[in-house]
Amino acid sequence: MREVLLIVVSIVLSWAKILPKDALRITTVFDDALGAGAKRALEHLNVSLVYHKGTGNISDFEINVIVLNKEERIEVVQRKFKEAVFLLSFVQNPDLRMLVRDVSLALRLPTIQTVWSMPNITDETNSSMGPGNYVSLVPASAVFDNIIPDVIPQLNITREATVLYDQYSGSSMSHFIRMFEDLPVKIKFERVVDNDEDITAHLRKLQETTSTVIFVTVTKNVERYVLHAGGQINRGLFRWVTITEDVRAFKCEDCFAVEMFWVRPYPTGKAEEVRAITAYMAENELDVSMNYSIHTWEEIDVCFLNDLIELAIVYSKELNRTLTRPANTGMSSYFYGFNQPHINVTLTDLVQRHIPREYGQFIHLDQHHFYQDVKAYIFRIDRLVDEPDKNYNKLVDLQYYQNCHTVDWFQIGNWTLETGVIPFYTTLGVKVRKINHYRVAIIVSPPFIQYNADKNGPRYEGYCIDLLKLIQERLQFTYELFLVEDGSYGTMDDNGNWNGLIGTLVSGTADIALAPLSVMAERENDVDFTVPYYDLVGTTILMKKQDVEYSLFKFMKVLELPVWLCIVAAYLFTSLLLWVFEKFSPYSYSNNRMRYSNDPEQREFTMKECLWFCMTSLTPQGGGEAPKNVSGRLVAATWWLFGFIIIASYTANLAAFLTVSRLDKPIDSLDDLAKQYKIEYAPMKGSAAETYFRRMADIEEKFYNIWKTMSLNESMSVRDRSKLAIWDYPVSDKFTNMWRYMKESGLPANLQEAIDRVLSSKDGFAYIGVFSAGLCSPVRESLGDATDIKYAVLTNCQLQQVGTEFSRKPYAIAVQTGSALKDDISRTILQLLNKRQLEILKEKWWAKNPNRKSCVNMEDDSNGISIQNIGGVFIVILAGIVLSLVTLVFEYFCTRKRIRKTTKHLHRKLSTVAFPGISRENSVHPKEEEPVHTPNPITVTDESAFTFDPNGGGVYHRRGSSLVEGIEMRRVGNGDGVNNAAFEF
Repeated sequence: MREVLLIVVSIVLSWAKILPKDALRITTVFDDALGAGAKRALEHLNVSLVYHKGTGNISDFEINVIVLNKEERIEVVQRKFKEAVFLLSFVQNPDLRMLVRDVSLALRLPTIQTVWSMPNITDETNSSMGPGNYVSLVPASAVFDNIIPDVIPQLNITREATVLYDQYSGSSMSHFIRMFEDLPVKIKFERVVDNDEDITAHLRKLQETTSTVIFVTVTKNVERYVLHAGGQINRGLFRWVTITEDVRAFKCEDCFAVEMFWVRPYPTGKAEEVRAITAYMAENELDVSMNYSIHTWEEIDVCFLNDLIELAIVYSKELNRTLTRPANTGMSSYFYGFNQPHINVTLTDLVQRHIPREYGQFIHLDQHHFYQDVKAYIFRIDRLVDEPDKNYNKLVDLQYYQNCHTVDWFQIGNWTLETGVIPFYTTLGVKVRKINHYRVAIIVSPPFIQYNADKNGPRYEGYCIDLLKLIQERLQFTYELFLVEDGSYGTMDDNGNWNGLIGTLVSGTADIALAPLSVMAERENDVDFTVPYYDLVGTTILMKKQDVEYSLFKFMKVLELPVWLCIVAAYLFTSLLLWVFEKFSPYSYSNNRMRYSNDPEQREFTMKECLWFCMTSLTPQGGGEAPKNVSGRLVAATWWLFGFIIIASYTANLAAFLTVSRLDKPIDSLDDLAKQYKIEYAPMKGSAAETYFRRMADIEEKFYNIWKTMSLNESMSVRDRSKLAIWDYPVSDKFTNMWRYMKESGLPANLQEAIDRVLSSKDGFAYIGVFSAGLCSPVRESLGDATDIKYAVLTNCQLQQVGTEFSRKPYAIAVQTGSALKDDISRTILQLLNKRQLEILKEKWWAKNPNRKSCVNMEDDSNGISIQNIGGVFIVILAGIVLSLVTLVFEYFCTRKRIRKTTKHLHRKLSTVAFPGISRENSVHPKEEEPVHTPNPITVTDESAFTFDPNGGGVYHRRGSSLVEGIEMRRVGNGDGVNNAAFEF
């Protein structure tokens, strides 16, 4: 009954605690007093929560701590867990772990139990856990310890060995000691010492007691021991093995001789959580205020703790969504799409989702146990005193895996619980100086390296691939290509660690880095570069080409539509006024014909004539004879003045309209970008261009602070201060302002986002410096230089490269520091350069690239006006000609039809008129003598178009007739009959 009541109360409490939105108390549980490790873990958890609050748009999350002791009773623990919503348990005592499990199950409290060793399947905690909200996770560092019993036997260590450890060694001291004790070799454990004198004495002691030294410590301790063990190394007194969680590679530039195996976990590069957290803290200056930094040997645990916080946040959001079903929770996309609603979500569901994690996925072991799929690399470091320029840092075991759940095509070696370590070469003890096979790290960056899918596997081609083949033919070696997992060229963090291509060389994962890789001073500190194989390349600006608007009727767009309508209205109104004045003015030609009968120009301004006059007045042809009356001439003069202004304005605007748009180049350099605020601009986040602008802004800030300190120095004399005061602002703030504007505009996170902003931004967006299509299969982002922008312009006609390149650097092949390949490859590149082989490659992959697009050169338009803009005038001419032909046909047929009608009507009229000497029977009769008199002319009525003059004996055409227009009659003499009459139509 007590258990049932406890379950009912727990259900009510759990629902009440979950329902408030964004209310989450993450409770961490530790056993006994908080030690240094627990306090450091809490610090990492709090920083991770701050990071997720800032990037995930969440709030009201907090972490509280509960410490349990071995004597805790279940009722006390239940009261302590009363306010908890999510539980992170770090207790390691088996009894306390069982207590936490029982209480969390009773309260239905989602719980993650951290286990620092691989669980025993027969462990009592492996019983069925019900709903799946109680999971046990084995972190990557604990999984990494399991490599010890697998790798040590393969190193042929048969005699006694000494393990040197420090306070940072292993995930759990007792756990990794137990791993060594299970080996069939006598193992002694000793603590490393710090100062130089103690190290020398310690080495002398080890020389007498052991033949194998196994370092389980951070990298800096190993370097110090190797530096002081030069004599022992030359005499071959020790075998050196390092097994460390420190991700910082072995460098030790002053260590001239060493032969050592190096084993360490290797991040996937798919999440880069540590870099993201560090960048966020630095950007918000939280690293200074919180006095927080992440050491290289802590990164594996920091990533695991960050995963725990992420799981807690995501689980709370998922469960709130399941219960309340809000429309949108505002979760950030950082959580990899977890903002999709899931019903009955459990921790087991979340843990098993395939999410990119820096040290591998969580793999289900049994029931509620999961372990992290961490991978580790085994390196062979070989340096000799007499050959300082021939150092080797070879990866002798390709990959160490906790299981074979891999998806990347280039993973060809793995380790499972059944098979153990699989060497890349025949054995781990192979002599690396005799190996003539090299691993080449690449990044897809067309046209230097291009990816082509093939049924037999990925195939790469390009400028660099052809160059590598030419080098291989001359040096006679074999190689294999592999893509860099994080897809970057390489940047260094605050701890001096590299990622990307440079990181593969520093760690020894790759022997050669092949890509359009810029030679930079900070890179030369950790790798060696060959002679350049390509020209100097810098950072430049990518922008969208201006949209050139072509219009056949562009001359009509010079004036706006209201202006054209006003002009047409003025034209019609003026024509109407001319006709009115012509009709009603007493001095017009229409009303005073006799007065102007002798004028050579007798123009009557009908409505049709007025329209024609106003139309032709706007042309160079002119309107012709003006009206006779003064009022009409005033109207005509006003129209002429109006037309002169309109024509002059139109001509000037047309010329400007067709030329200014072609000459407009708003942005032509980086300075032009800095001087304006309309067009946004930014480099890609994490790119070399971002580093360039951030550092330039920091330098300006430092110089300003120096000047400010000097000018505000009270101890300075008045005269010295006056020398400084003459400068209002002594250092340039150009990059400071640019960097501030870039952060306000927002840096694109990847290539696609940068291109989309360039092509779709309404006000314009300029992408500065770097982008590349770093493809794995077939999409992955990476960072490049101006050649990548040049290639984008080559393959996309909407893009253009603006301005000249700045911060120019050559491209070269990178190798490990001290590698003998440097001189061999440099010598081969110089030979190819002398034979112009590199020029041939450049011609092949740039000028003759199959992906090159044929784009219209916008600069060609500056030579003149294109037909696309002026072609409308030819259409106007063609339309006028077609209209005139149609009018001609219409006039012809209409006139012909009217003539037929008029002729018939005329014959009917003539048949009713009696002409002297002409009979109806078409015969001629003699006239009788009559007295001479002068009769008035007989005129045919208005329907007839003829006048007969009896005195003249002729027939005349009356031009003024409106009835028979177009009929011409010649004068004929008085004949004997109608046959002498001549009508011509």
